[in-house]
Amino acid sequence: MQQPDAFRAGKILQIQVVFGLALVVFALPFGGSVALSVLLGAGICLMATALLAAWVFRGYRAQQPERLVLRFYSAETAKIVFVLGSFGAVYAVFEGINVPALLGAYFMVQVIPTLIAALFGNRTTK
Repeated sequence: MQQPDAFRAGKILQIQVVFGLALVVFALPFGGSVALSVLLGAGICLMATALLAAWVFRGYRAQQPERLVLRFYSAETAKIVFVLGSFGAVYAVFEGINVPALLGAYFMVQVIPTLIAALFGNRTTK
């Protein structure tokens, strides 16, 4: 990852880690089942985003935009397969998973850090 977009992807991953851990700490008072569900949902999101970023930005060449588009669609397909497989595995392996907490944590870790990065990434210093 050496391009500005790769740097932004790395920043989003960092924000996702911090935000995911904050969600887990926030979920602790609601019980172990909810906290584990939040941890797993946030972890699935983080791993899926890291998979996508690594797949898209490895060996990045701006001179070949058609290959980058194909790589992006391939990475997005792999991300979807990974996420669905991970949710299935979590549901099959762990007893007492709180599905709304699992899916809610995934959604929040996917959306909110991206919005935060977009908000602060567009600011210019004077």
